[in-house]
Amino acid sequence: MAATGGCGDVGEMGRANGETAGGEGTSERVGGAAAGPALAAVVDTERYPLDAPGSARWDEVVRRARDDLAADGCTVLPGFVRPDLLATLRDEGAALAPHAYYTVEKVNAYNIPLDSDLPPDHPATIVLERGNAFVARDLIPRTAVIQVLYTSAAFQRLVAECFGLPHLHEYTDPLAGLCLNVVAPGMSHPWHFDTNEFTVSMLTQEPDAGGVFEYCPRIRTPESENLADVRAVLTGSGEPLVRRLTLRPGDLQLFQGRFSLHRVSPVEGATQRHSAIFAYSDRPGIVGAVERTRQLFGRVLPDHLAAAGNAVRGDRLLD
Repeated sequence: MAATGGCGDVGEMGRANGETAGGEGTSERVGGAAAGPALAAVVDTERYPLDAPGSARWDEVVRRARDDLAADGCTVLPGFVRPDLLATLRDEGAALAPHAYYTVEKVNAYNIPLDSDLPPDHPATIVLERGNAFVARDLIPRTAVIQVLYTSAAFQRLVAECFGLPHLHEYTDPLAGLCLNVVAPGMSHPWHFDTNEFTVSMLTQEPDAGGVFEYCPRIRTPESENLADVRAVLTGSGEPLVRRLTLRPGDLQLFQGRFSLHRVSPVEGATQRHSAIFAYSDRPGIVGAVERTRQLFGRVLPDHLAAAGNAVRGDRLLD
């Protein structure tokens, strides 16, 4: 299972030949190489004791997260980042946003070709417009708050335990391992499924209005696409299936987006919506698919070309 953050899907994954997880990108990152803030200065460790795994408070956090995930595939750890770091979190994202690769394209909820040979009433024939952007990991400074979190072994351990996994690996992918998702006013990330079973994300800047995370818990399963319900949501008649989540900057969201249709609603006002996507896998050496990487970041690196054809899939769903 691979994770690439709520609404930050990088597509079908391959393993890099002879590589291990956690590899660094080859391009220079924005900013210098000075040490970033200590983890304890970033995280509210009284609420989330990353320095005390196995403690009563740690076990309580993990238990609640697992209960939420079992109930509807989503949990939020509110106020994960300390309040006095929220301005830094926002400002760092604002500095990165101009480096995002922006595209507006016609897609469907399955991110498969629009001319796929499907019955006319299949929900994949419903065309949606996606207008969001991504800042790739090789442009994010090592000193950034989101980079400090992403590379922290203690952070990874907590996330792994919340998902009930023995461990997590950073992506080998130098672009998609960590990225900043940018949704500009008037734009949205329309209804879609992730190709990965779990995602980890954090809102870093909220818009003036709109930009709400909406999802349909487990609308499909590994055995069934449940096309009728998916079509109902896409055509506006499936409102009872939709849940809406209130997120604040610094909240940590864990989500199972492979089976839950989800979107970010159109952003309103003058302020962009920014969110960090933390991409992990329970396997080492994960690299994004070539074409999907090109769509999201406008470029591919030798790592992606080398990994092409080594796709890893855990089910037979459409996508």
